[in-house]
Formats: sequence, C-alpha cells, structure tokens
Amino acid sequence: MTRTATRKPAGYILAGTLGLVGALALGRPELAALAAPFLLLPAVAFALAPQPSVEALFRLERSRALENAAVRATVEIVSDAELDPLELFFPLPPGLRIEGPNPVSVSVRPGRPAILDLTIRCERWGGYVLGEVYLRAWDQLGAFRFETRVEPARPLRVYPRDESVRALIRPRETQPLAGNQTARVKGDGIEFADIRPFVVGDRVRRINWRASARRDALWVNESHPERNTDVVIFLDAFAEMRYGGESSLDPLVRAAIAVARRYLGLRDRVGLVSFGGILRWLEPAGGVVQAYRVVEAVLDTRVALSYAWKDVDVIPRRTLPANALVVALTPLLDRRSIGALLDLSGRGYDLCVVDVSPVAFAPPPRDDAERLARRVWALQRESVRARFRSLGVAAAEWSADAPLAAPMEEVAAFRHYAHAPRH
Repeated sequence: MTRTATRKPAGYILAGTLGLVGALALGRPELAALAAPFLLLPAVAFALAPQPSVEALFRLERSRALENAAVRATVEIVSDAELDPLELFFPLPPGLRIEGPNPVSVSVRPGRPAILDLTIRCERWGGYVLGEVYLRAWDQLGAFRFETRVEPARPLRVYPRDESVRALIRPRETQPLAGNQTARVKGDGIEFADIRPFVVGDRVRRINWRASARRDALWVNESHPERNTDVVIFLDAFAEMRYGGESSLDPLVRAAIAVARRYLGLRDRVGLVSFGGILRWLEPAGGVVQAYRVVEAVLDTRVALSYAWKDVDVIPRRTLPANALVVALTPLLDRRSIGALLDLSGRGYDLCVVDVSPVAFAPPPRDDAERLARRVWALQRESVRARFRSLGVAAAEWSADAPLAAPMEEVAAFRHYAHAPRH
C-alpha cells in the first residue's frame, strides 16, 4: 500500500515550522519549545506506522446473468497488520450497481482473512469486466493514510431479458434440409397440399380412398415437405437515441435475441449482420452452439461513429445465402441503413422490416414548435415504411412497451396477402 500523509500531520508540520521560524526571527527559545511537539508527533507516527501489505481477491458467483438479476460476489482481504477500519470502494461501470453501501468498512486482523459479501444488481445487458477495488486505511494515530488499488479482471456477461415471440415470419423459399418450415413445393411430408390421379410408382398409403370412391379411379394425396430455412437478422446499429438513461438499442438487442432463439428452436439456421459504423457478421448455422454465438455477438453491438457509406456489397456472400429470409431490425434513424435495405430488396432478397420505434426515447416536446417537429418526424418515418411496402417489403412499427408478437403478426399478414411488384 502507498503511504500518504493526511491533512492532520501536514497541519502539525506547518505549525511546528512556523514556530521554529518565529523563534529564530524573534530570538525567543520558548517558541521553539512550543513548536517541538508539533514536529515530534509526525515523526513518532511515521515510526509507529509501518507500511502494511494488503491483498484482495475478488470472486464472482457466476460469469453470466440476466437483466435485473443479482450476482453474488466475495472479496477476501489478507493483511500483515491490523487495519481497523479498512475502507473498500468498488467502482462499477454504468449498468451495474452494488446493493448496499459503497464504500464498505471492514476490520482486518493480521493472519486472519476477512471475507466481504456483496450483491451486484445487473440493470442493463452488456459485457463487463469487474474486480477493480480501492482500499484505504489509517494508522493508529490517524496521521497517515494508506491506499492501494487491486485490479483482478473478472468478466461478467449480462444477457437481455427475453421478448415473447409466438408467431414467426414464414420464408418464401426453404432449404433442402429437414426442419419445421412447411415448404411451398410438393413432396413427402405431413402437411396436405392437393390430390392428383394415381400414377405408377405411387405408394399405396398415399391413396385417398374417399376421393377415389367418388371418382371411380385412384387418386393420391400430395403434401408439402417440412424443411428448414436460412434466417439472417439484420441489426441496424448505425444510430441510437437516449433519454433518461435508456437507449433505443436495448429493445433492438432484445428483439434480435428473441427472434434468433425462436428460429433456432425450429431447427432453422440463423445468421447475424450487425450493420453500423463497424460491420460484424455471423454466418448462418443451427443448433444450441449457434444460439450462444448469436447472443455473444449481439452483446458486443455498439454504435460506432462513422461518416463512411457502408455499401451492402462489403457483406460476404456466405452471410446472405440464396433464398435466405432477412429480418431487419432497425430504428430507421440513418439513411445509410435504409439505403442498404432498399438495395437488398432491389437485389431480390426475401426481406421484411421491423421498425423498432425510437419515439419513446425522444425527450417530450416543450412547446408548439417541438410538437410540430415531432409530428413531422412521425410522418417521415411512416413515409419510409410506406416506401418499403410499395416495393412489396413488409414493414411494421414496434414500440418497446408492446409485445414483439404484434409487429411479427402484422408482417406475416402483409406477406400473406400482398405480392411483390414485378420488376
């Protein structure tokens, strides 16, 4: 620990020095006798206060947690000298807080480790590194202060809470692998499609005996096969809005994780493109491992300042496979992301847009001019969604205070009844 003189001995030294200077200037030896104790006290305190050696070991109960969950942490302090009290301060990044006082005072005896239990509340998703601890103690006379800092790095990943997604968006085309998505083509499956006349080679179990009896000929059932699909989540991280400590990026991240988990649960392959100042991508894959990859990639989503135009052509071809369903989650705040989505639509990708509304994160209007500007902004946002719909791309607005199932149902209904225009 580093030894630092507090204000008290500094005042003693100043008083003693002034006393000696006065004694020499005025030729009064009694002033020197009065000043001697003020200089003697810091010297005695320095001799009686050897610099202690303190070690602190920071441990976390677990390295992963959900939003609003509590994580227990322990700090083990070992010292070669008696420290009573020893103050500990834990600086935490925004999004985490300690339940209880901070700093905390404990008593440490030499050779006996002191155990301090803490409860850390995870208020916001993200990746954190914890373990920095500031320690402070005083000598018995209160003349000197001992300080040190410990930096044991302990990672903590806080996952967003799940959004409820009951219905998913069906793709136009599927992949030739088994899954839970009903393909539009006909083949072996359990979903009824149509009936047709019997031909040589058809299986007997496919004969529709009721239809055959009415037509005096053999007719067989046709089915839609169950296949999987490739889903690419387009995460727009070009811009965000903040108000009251909350960010429009929070519902965006929660929606991305909920959609990815739901599709992966249906044995589909899911990929991720985080499109912003920095391009990040995750190639489509399936399984439980891919679910963790998607979550880890989404937790690293940040808004990076960039004035460069990011063309969608920089995305690797394998990231957007043929016949993939592209689910775009965007606040529609940046022209570059809107242009990239329009370009995807023009290139024939199966695209749908969920507008994660940032309106709730805008400060409330204070006068008529701001209210008018807010209405104009809302009309501009609606015009962007209307432009997507005119191109045959389903676009729905989602507010964070509503269930995610609502815009997903709206998108599914649009895709069911609308047809993309011919180019």
